[in-house]
Amino acid sequence: MDGIIVLDKPQDFTSFDAVAVVRGLTRERRIGHTGTLDPMATGVLPLLLGRATKAVSLLPDTDKSYEASFRFGEARDTGDVTGALLNTDDTPVSLDALKAALPRFTGDILQVPPMYSAVSVNGQRLYKLARQGVEIEREARPVHVASLELLEYDENTRAGRIAVTCSKGTYIRTLIEDIAAALSTCGVMTALRRTAACGFTLADAVSLDALKALKESGDFSAVLRPVEKLFSALPAVQVTPAQGQRYLNGGALDFARCCAPRIAMPEGAQLSIYCEGRFLGLARLENGELRYVKSFSVE
Repeated sequence: MDGIIVLDKPQDFTSFDAVAVVRGLTRERRIGHTGTLDPMATGVLPLLLGRATKAVSLLPDTDKSYEASFRFGEARDTGDVTGALLNTDDTPVSLDALKAALPRFTGDILQVPPMYSAVSVNGQRLYKLARQGVEIEREARPVHVASLELLEYDENTRAGRIAVTCSKGTYIRTLIEDIAAALSTCGVMTALRRTAACGFTLADAVSLDALKALKESGDFSAVLRPVEKLFSALPAVQVTPAQGQRYLNGGALDFARCCAPRIAMPEGAQLSIYCEGRFLGLARLENGELRYVKSFSVE
């Protein structure tokens, strides 16, 4: 079975739990995921099956989107409600003050990764140190927040919900903590739902219950997405059958002789290769040639 199943991950499942369950349902041994999603989070988790697992190391850096609930006035060691309470604060936060603060957290910003994260410092995972009660200095890292929208907010409960589209490596719970700090209080994330990742949205996602229902027939074709969907953001190059065979054999192609979009492409750009409507794989532009990167063809 080759392709992508976009799972609507349920709460309290790790990404590895999700892989294990789908492996058991589909009986496909080769399954990988496109990036971890915290156990408390729900939503879009693309799972790669069969030959699609070859795409894991080649995925383009695309933005991800989330809807997150938050509450001001408390701080926890994990940055979300699963952690131990550290302190509380009664500082009021008005709707106008919150709206005025949000623009400071869009665009290119710096963010210190939380201790409860999979980031490695000096070869050690931060979350492992955090569980031992150890906190170490972390350098702020650049991230990009493409959009940040306030969906709802109640001044009395100081609780609300935001929608965020951001780059890989952005921590939404840290974003909420930083917004709270800018408003002279503290804050915690109370829920997180990923609404888009790797070019897929919740409209593409399927629940575990739906997958369990399909197990009876063993036919998952209705929810299996093609691997080329992962690379839909890349420029597509059309080649002839002869060029396609040369590519599959690992040979380089003269870029000028291929049918490619007439846009400027930098040296080293990655492109998708198609032949007669069929996705063959990926190539890299080097010195006017398309160099073979990875094939996803059955041939």
